[in-house]
Amino acid sequence: MDQLVVSIKEQGLITPVTLRPKDNGRYEMVSGHRRKEACIRAGLTTIKADVREMTQDEAIVLMVESNLQRTVILPSEKAFAYKMRLEALKRQGKKGGATCGQVVHKSRDIISEESGRQVSRYIRLTNLIPELLELVDEGRIGLSPAVELSYISQRQQEKILEQIIECDCTPSHAQTRRLHQLSKEGRLNAKVIEAIMREEKPNQEDKIHIPYSEIRQYIPSIISYEKTGEYIKIALEFYQKYLKTS
Repeated sequence: MDQLVVSIKEQGLITPVTLRPKDNGRYEMVSGHRRKEACIRAGLTTIKADVREMTQDEAIVLMVESNLQRTVILPSEKAFAYKMRLEALKRQGKKGGATCGQVVHKSRDIISEESGRQVSRYIRLTNLIPELLELVDEGRIGLSPAVELSYISQRQQEKILEQIIECDCTPSHAQTRRLHQLSKEGRLNAKVIEAIMREEKPNQEDKIHIPYSEIRQYIPSIISYEKTGEYIKIALEFYQKYLKTS
């Protein structure tokens, strides 16, 4: 946001925000909320806008696409963006209902690296309780284990969260698959969850957990969320070289 404010002060707003007219004579902002906020912080009193006639569902699709074009987008943001787009496509009257493959097809220029199956996996994350979803955003729970947990009831997810806090560890993919299967069979309870979570994981390495929100300001905007760990490693190596030469 700070970088955007500086850019707008120096060059003005390059990309207009997008609005759609409403029946009452007013306008609704479809995309550009961050740009609008940056313009306000930069001291601007007017803003460039592109006004388009569109339905509410068309507006949702455009809003989702705009968000997906951001360089850094958290797994939770991507999950709800894909879900909103899928629901909007369904309401637009697709024969037989829209599929995750159509979500990809309609946004091929934006999310070409992800298949319909991958989009479906991200949408599954919206079934996680907020606390577990936050662990996914922080990188403490991977996508595959998170998808397995998404099939478990919220009450059972809460019990798993309790064990994550108490044991200060997160379940492996193999453990989440077992938790999912036991839940499907109706054999998952608090004692079983505790027993699985307290198992010693083979070849488990110590990890340092830093909430992404706390380091986000130090990561360049061109570095994607998935590349953040690699960037931090390179930055630390550079810092060590600096210490040796200083």
